[in-house]
Amino acid sequence: MRIIKLGGSLLETKQMLDCLKRIVESTEQTVVVCGGGDFANQVRKAQKKWYFDDVAAHEMAILAMQQVAVMCQNLQSEFVLAWSITEIKNQHHIIWSPNIDELNAAKIRATWDITSDSLAAWLAIKLNADELVIVKSCYVDAELTIEQLREQCIVDSTFDEFVDDVKFNVIVTSADDFLK
Repeated sequence: MRIIKLGGSLLETKQMLDCLKRIVESTEQTVVVCGGGDFANQVRKAQKKWYFDDVAAHEMAILAMQQVAVMCQNLQSEFVLAWSITEIKNQHHIIWSPNIDELNAAKIRATWDITSDSLAAWLAIKLNADELVIVKSCYVDAELTIEQLREQCIVDSTFDEFVDDVKFNVIVTSADDFLK
């Protein structure tokens, strides 16, 4: 099983749909984790304006990921939406719509330091995945370490903590390279 996280910024181009089509072509069981994109950016803006706490912002950002998941599943109907880890195990091409109760039970911190990058890593750990692929809209130097990717803000600031000592392969790549 592999987990593929598609960055929310891929929504700005046709690359999100192209990546989904590419994944569907695979025979490997794949779980897609969608970033929140502009939906999550609106949460950030609203928090700055209204000063609600990080717990509310975290829940709203998870809803942003759910919105993108629903949209992507609608655009690529070969995928099935899964709301829990149990549902994922019974499907082949899945788009994960994260469940806030499941994340809270796992004690995922409510902070902007944890984005869909780290949530995809958490999911890969929970599912004993063979591979985690993080697809970004920006250029990604394949020679960089996870720590260097974090320092350059290509992955979130907690990502390396989540993937430290994992047994599965972790790949961070650009959408251009993923689609080759």
